[in-house]
Amino acid sequence: MRGGGPDVTDTTGTPSPDPGKPERGASPTGAGRRRRRWLRYTSTAVAVVVLGAVAVGWVAYEKLNGNITADNDAAAELARYERERPTALVRGAQNILLIGSDSRSGAGNKKYGRDSGTERSDTTILLHLSADRDSATAVSLPRDLMVKVPDCRRPDGTRTGPMFAMFNYAFEVGGSACTIRTVEKLTDIRVDHHMVVDFHGFKDMVDAVDGVEVCLKEPIDDKAAKLRLPAGKVVLNGEQALGYVRARKSIGNGSDTDRMDRQQKFLGALISKVRSDDVLLNPAKLYPVLDAATSSLTTDPGLANLRGLYDLVRGMRDIPTESIRFLTVPRTSYVLNANRDQLVEPEAARLFARLRADRPVAVAKEPSQGPGRGRSPHSVSLYGNAFRDHEEESDDDGMSTAIGVVRLSGTPDPAPTFRGSTAAQDACG
Repeated sequence: MRGGGPDVTDTTGTPSPDPGKPERGASPTGAGRRRRRWLRYTSTAVAVVVLGAVAVGWVAYEKLNGNITADNDAAAELARYERERPTALVRGAQNILLIGSDSRSGAGNKKYGRDSGTERSDTTILLHLSADRDSATAVSLPRDLMVKVPDCRRPDGTRTGPMFAMFNYAFEVGGSACTIRTVEKLTDIRVDHHMVVDFHGFKDMVDAVDGVEVCLKEPIDDKAAKLRLPAGKVVLNGEQALGYVRARKSIGNGSDTDRMDRQQKFLGALISKVRSDDVLLNPAKLYPVLDAATSSLTTDPGLANLRGLYDLVRGMRDIPTESIRFLTVPRTSYVLNANRDQLVEPEAARLFARLRADRPVAVAKEPSQGPGRGRSPHSVSLYGNAFRDHEEESDDDGMSTAIGVVRLSGTPDPAPTFRGSTAAQDACG
């Protein structure tokens, strides 16, 4: 002390301010302000990202949804004949008719020929999905198969009369509804859904998976199909793939049966490609495939949206490739014209009945004669419904030819074997 007083203020005994509160008149610390500002910015950024992702997802969903065309005319026509359509026997089993249209209308299709204003089914496959989704069976129906085509509605509203004609005539005169009714009368199998895809959609699908590998036993030089390929393993782009599955005279023996075999093997290779690249589990890979698959797709109203297609694909994604089977309906040359086909019985009736009852079938490259293969010599079905025409026939062992499900002893009938392949088979196998 100097001059009798202290030179500093003694604060001993004076209460200290609460360390958790600022002194009166003071503002929050700078660090606190920065922390709250950072939280506000971060929350805003997260919200923007989330909203942006939702917006992008919604736009993508709407685009894919808008790609699909609903076949409302076919639905109305089928409803008109609902009473005469087959009844589904097994709940959960699905039968989808896949139709490849050779229409020259639409983007990029005119270069494949003159647009006559009509279209035919270049390829038709009846796809059966088992109720428990542990197998899928794809049955090709030859376009030259002689069948009964019912009376159908033309695009202009007029109607045709019943006719005995080539199978693809049904699509030409009455579109998908007429084709479905023809298939149902031929097989007695209820068609639950259908899809129609044109050339452009097929090409885009192949390009979306960066091509599909096939194996060629010899070089191909087909001017009509605009296709030149070397022998051996070749990865086909969309344009090449279209020429490959449509070519007829320059590959193999030139028959439609050989062409259908080639189409089946290509579809098997396409499925394997999608599975091996984990396309179904990777959104970045899946979107272009979905965009391509839906861009030229016409379906029944039940599948004309992403939800319907997703539910269908989700049920198929776990089916083992060895349980995805491809075959052609048993056929032989038509007795009045070797350039046309007719069903071979009792094999065709047995095949249709087993699919209708959701029973398994087996396929082999060259099936041997034996149980499930039917009897010899073959009978031929030219008219009417194969199931109904042959439901009273029996094999030598007493088993119903058409049903082919249970032997008289009550033991399950072994799956009959048909000529075909699976998606698991190697392209060069």
